[in-house]
Amino acid sequence: MYYYPGATAVGIKAANGVVLAADKRVTYGFTLMSRSGKKVFKITDKLSMASAGFIADMQVIAKNIEAEIRLYELESGQTISVYSAAKLMSLLLYNRRLYPYMVEVIVGGVDSQGAHIYILDPIGAVIEDEYATLGTGSQVAIGIIEDNYRKDISLEDAKALAIKAVKAAFSRDAVSGDGIDIITISDKGSEEEFIPVKS
Repeated sequence: MYYYPGATAVGIKAANGVVLAADKRVTYGFTLMSRSGKKVFKITDKLSMASAGFIADMQVIAKNIEAEIRLYELESGQTISVYSAAKLMSLLLYNRRLYPYMVEVIVGGVDSQGAHIYILDPIGAVIEDEYATLGTGSQVAIGIIEDNYRKDISLEDAKALAIKAVKAAFSRDAVSGDGIDIITISDKGSEEEFIPVKS
């Protein structure tokens, strides 16, 4: 029998940056495989991704996109925009559409045009939004965010909201839990943090 792994991942665009967060629990069906899975990845100092799906696929995509972006920036001498990074990831996903990576991805970052959040499905569709949730806990998390989000939200308030949304998912989604990895990105760079949560 095939089981899709559980997860809760969120991305929130703030007035002065972006917050990405995800839980740590790795499951297959209702079997707990690990309490220390990483689902949020720093790609560059101002660009990161959060995912739901198979951990191995997340890791491969994060490494591939990081390598491609570094190569682009070395060759061009320019910093890649958040949209270009999301589009590049879209092409990586689309090229595997017949045997797709089993992931959903939120790409978030800050560039010269400001803060951006993009959502990508397993075959590479790219959608920009102000906030997004992925995974088995997404229905609970999106309700919390929609109820509290505003366009002028500060980075600190967006971080608190992301934590609240993922925590809420823990209470209703048995396959999400074991703490929260969070990355906050501003025009000054990014900061990674682990938030322990009893679930």
